[in-house]
Parts: sequence; C-alpha cells; structure tokens
Amino acid sequence: MEENKIFNVFFREKPAMVLVTLKNSKTEIYASSLAKIIDCTYSHVVKILQEMEKENLVNFEKEGRLKLLTLTKKGEEIADNIDKIKTLLNRK
Repeated sequence: MEENKIFNVFFREKPAMVLVTLKNSKTEIYASSLAKIIDCTYSHVVKILQEMEKENLVNFEKEGRLKLLTLTKKGEEIADNIDKIKTLLNRK
C-alpha cells in the first residue's frame, strides 16, 4: 500500500477504489462483495454508492434480493481517468 500514498493525497481512497474496482471487475458485483474487495464496511460502501448514484456514476439493478452494481458511461469515464492517474503516480 506504500505506493498508493501519493494517490491518496489526491483522492479519497475508498470512493476511488469503488469506481476502479467496478470498472475492472470481470464478474457481477454487489455491495457486499465490493466491501470485502476494498476492505471497507458494508454500510460505508452503501453510503458511497448512494452518493455515486445521485451523481449518475453507478446503477443498481435488482436481481432477486440482491442489487447488481454497474457503472454508467460517466462512471466508466471517471474510473478510467482515476486508473490512469494512479498508474502515472505509481511510475518510478
């Protein structure tokens, strides 16, 4: 995690990780699984996701009792840019 220190100066770590994780996910992802992946509490992830939904960055799609998470076009663009910045900051 040492290499991410400078990244965290520019971005709040967990919200940035939410978008990047959703962008890079190869499988369906839910709030509970996202919380485990980014090492965060479920309630904190839900709060972040609700704010992102208000800003049209993520969608919740009901699948039975679960809500599948997907990025909107705007969310994907922002996640791409965050990922690029992270890569640039981690260059030696």
